[in-house]
Amino acid sequence: MIMIMSDSFDRFFPDATSRRYVAGQPLFRAGDAVRSIFILRSGRADLIRHTGRGARLILHRAGPGQILAEASAWSDVYHCDAVAVEPCEFAVLTRNAFRSRLARDPAVSGAWAKSLARAVQEARLRAEIRSLVTVADRLDVWLGAGNELPGKGYWQDVAAELGVTREALYRELSNRRSRRSATTGQARRTI
Repeated sequence: MIMIMSDSFDRFFPDATSRRYVAGQPLFRAGDAVRSIFILRSGRADLIRHTGRGARLILHRAGPGQILAEASAWSDVYHCDAVAVEPCEFAVLTRNAFRSRLARDPAVSGAWAKSLARAVQEARLRAEIRSLVTVADRLDVWLGAGNELPGKGYWQDVAAELGVTREALYRELSNRRSRRSATTGQARRTI
């Protein structure tokens, strides 16, 4: 996953309020009024959108130093859900304080511009991945972008990032293991 910020925004906001969330706890829901900007200090949180058919799509995975739902700084309502994936700590600023700080501090404004450019790159990569027809192609591009498969209990999150069902991803992973085993077995027979 492309990191939105290599240099944490948190250092620009030493006076921000700190909030902790447990795994599974929502930070906000789609349609909620935007009042705060969340800067992740530790843990991981996802931006999630649910399709009309009930599919869960992960729009963004935020890690430490990243701002969650950066476009919300100029929106009246959130357009997706945000959920703590693991225990998280956030620095929280009011949206007005955040926008005021951007307006008067060139260092913050420059860092913000870089983060938005990286967010666009990440969104384009996700769009490219989701435009591919096969699960194999989607997984290849996702892995080629520097991602690694997480432990077995988290494969459903990868499926949500790829925009495929868990079952389709599990089948593709199984096919890859079978092909790898066949290739390894064939190599042993030729030695």
